[in-house]
Amino acid sequence: MQTVETLNEGLKRGYRLTIAAKEIDAKIDQELKTIAPQVRMPGFRPGKVPANLVRKMHGPRLEAQALETAIQEGVQKLLSDNKIRPAMQPSVRLEEDHQPGKDAVVEVEVETLPDVPEASVDGLKLERLQVKATDEMVDAAVARMAEGQKSFDPAPKGRKAEKGDLLMIDFEGKVDGEPFEGGKGENMSIELGSGRLIPGFEDQLVGAKANDQRKVEVSFPDEYPVDYLKGKAATFDVTVNEVQVPRDAAPDDGFAKSMGLESLDQLRGLLKGQVEQELNGLTRTHMKRQLLDQLAAAHDFPVPETMVEAEFSQIWRQLDHEAGHEADPDAARAEMEAERDDYRRIAERRVRLGLLLSEIGQKNGVEVSNQEMNALIMQAAQQYRPEDRQRFVEYVRQDPMAAAQLRAPLYEDKVVDHIFSKAEITDRSVTREELEAAIEVEEEHVHGPGCGHDHDHDHKPAKKAAAKKKADKAEAVTEDKPAKKPAAKKAKADDAPAAKAEPKAKKAPAKKAK
Repeated sequence: MQTVETLNEGLKRGYRLTIAAKEIDAKIDQELKTIAPQVRMPGFRPGKVPANLVRKMHGPRLEAQALETAIQEGVQKLLSDNKIRPAMQPSVRLEEDHQPGKDAVVEVEVETLPDVPEASVDGLKLERLQVKATDEMVDAAVARMAEGQKSFDPAPKGRKAEKGDLLMIDFEGKVDGEPFEGGKGENMSIELGSGRLIPGFEDQLVGAKANDQRKVEVSFPDEYPVDYLKGKAATFDVTVNEVQVPRDAAPDDGFAKSMGLESLDQLRGLLKGQVEQELNGLTRTHMKRQLLDQLAAAHDFPVPETMVEAEFSQIWRQLDHEAGHEADPDAARAEMEAERDDYRRIAERRVRLGLLLSEIGQKNGVEVSNQEMNALIMQAAQQYRPEDRQRFVEYVRQDPMAAAQLRAPLYEDKVVDHIFSKAEITDRSVTREELEAAIEVEEEHVHGPGCGHDHDHDHKPAKKAAAKKKADKAEAVTEDKPAKKPAAKKAKADDAPAAKAEPKAKKAPAKKAK
């Protein structure tokens, strides 16, 4: 195999590989020896079919397989010989006019991981804002649970339905005057104001009484999961069978026993633990953001464009999904588009922090144990149907990239905890409102476009996209939440560093160069 470097610019590398026809032919002969004993052909005893006949029968397939194997081995040798740590999967392109039996010319493009400067974690100063779980917080948690467990009683005769009431309805929907699949139901229960149904449907049933008939006119959202209904105007003939009014569950011993507990005190104890866990999570989030800010301010090095693009794509898909659920999706997307460059800078920062944290972890012996990894895999498998779980487990264990993506959030948390152990931490007691306000300030305290500052934005653009405004304060931080699926870590436009990955070239046919 001959190798010629065609590009060496920053982190980008390009090579032209020439794989001799005799190398490919040797792999075909090797494959022939493997399959020949298994070939069956009339007139020959099993395993005695001449190799030249086997090659004639299976020539194209053998040629393609041998070429693919030769290319994959060539790319792996290229990476090894040049000590290249690929940031992402290398781009491999076979020349368009390649002919069987001829030398194969392959163009390889790859971005390398940068040399990350050594980071000192000594001397970092962090403030830990602590909030005590009060009786009032626990009372509010009990009240919320009781609200979620409310039941319904039949409404007085003639009572008009209000938001919060439960309606039992029959309905039949039509699009362009024709019924559609799934558009008919009987005695379905809907809680007015729950937002479960198509926007506008529930609102048009407010004021209805039992036995009323209503014509509801709505339009299916553009992102509706059924393609032929997206954006379509629909009419529903609705019959209200019954109106029911909510009966709130009283937060007492009886309510606790209905939850399978012994007393209200036991329920309060459990909920106090949950409140404390939530507050500790907010405290950790605040500390982590301080840490990331200090690391980002102290380290600046080039990062692979392919990793930045992949990170930006994840952020953008998430924002676009959320914008689709805004009252005015077009306006939300327009605001996003105006801040595209800001979100790209966020992606670059996240990649840089991810590489930096990975380097710190490696140099300090931070590891995810086999036991921890197995626990992660089994936890993630629970999201799938029982019959699919074993297949998912096998997939993760066989695919290094899937395993790396599943492992990344836990590894990152362990690195952060290691840095916390080295930092100088000052404790300060605050209220929950003060802690949430501090986190909110961190999210919004950024430098707007054209402000004259050169460094990256820290969390979000100064004018937050409409798609992000609906985030509840308590849920605003996603840095410490592990990915739910190994295939793609759920991206928010915050500072969760991008996971470092060092993929190997997969066995896939090389694309022909255009």
